[in-house]
Amino acid sequence: MYLSIDFNSDEAIYLQLCNQIILGIAMEQYREGDPLPSVRQLADNIGINMHTVNKAYTVLKQEGFVKLDRRRGAVISLDVDKIRSIEELRRNMQLLIARAICKNISREEIHQLVDEIFLEYLGE
Repeated sequence: MYLSIDFNSDEAIYLQLCNQIILGIAMEQYREGDPLPSVRQLADNIGINMHTVNKAYTVLKQEGFVKLDRRRGAVISLDVDKIRSIEELRRNMQLLIARAICKNISREEIHQLVDEIFLEYLGE
């Protein structure tokens, strides 16, 4: 598993871990049922505290991206609650679109950008 952590970033390391794993799932680098490294192993590989990795795994579990299994550890397991996911996406996009409008980014430019990003994940 390759994760790129920026230790100089203002974004918390556990959030960077979460985001990297979510991106990996979206790009099909990690699939349903794939085990994630143990908390200790990932912490040692990256050179961070085990509690940071544990927090990232807990957040991923709460958000429906992984299951925590006592025998297998953290495993990719997607909770497909589409209605909840759409509501969460709406909340997240509201602020992004408001920021874009404040920066004079047009509706067409937003649509184009969303289409480009979506196609990247589809590999097209």
